[in-house]
Amino acid sequence: MSEMDTNDADTPRSEPKMFTLKKWNAIATWNWDVECDTCAICRIQLMETCLRCQSDSKQEECVVAWGECNHCFHNCCMSLWIKQNNRCPLCQQDWEVQRIGK
Repeated sequence: MSEMDTNDADTPRSEPKMFTLKKWNAIATWNWDVECDTCAICRIQLMETCLRCQSDSKQEECVVAWGECNHCFHNCCMSLWIKQNNRCPLCQQDWEVQRIGK
């Protein structure tokens, strides 16, 4: 065998490409580290603003309230709920705020 034959065997063959990726737009999402990411009172995702804040254009002020029971709701929704019933809407434990934040 000649030298050319052994060199051809060592180099990988270039197969024609099936397609070429010209542009890629990556999208990232996030969510709260909770069991349920939807407010059980207004049924809107916690990362979105609640209906009350949407209608009042207070999107920056809409925060999430976590209870000692580890259930979470929009703070606006929970503040209205507490006026009628001081218990968690999901587990019926007395509502005590663990933390409030975004």
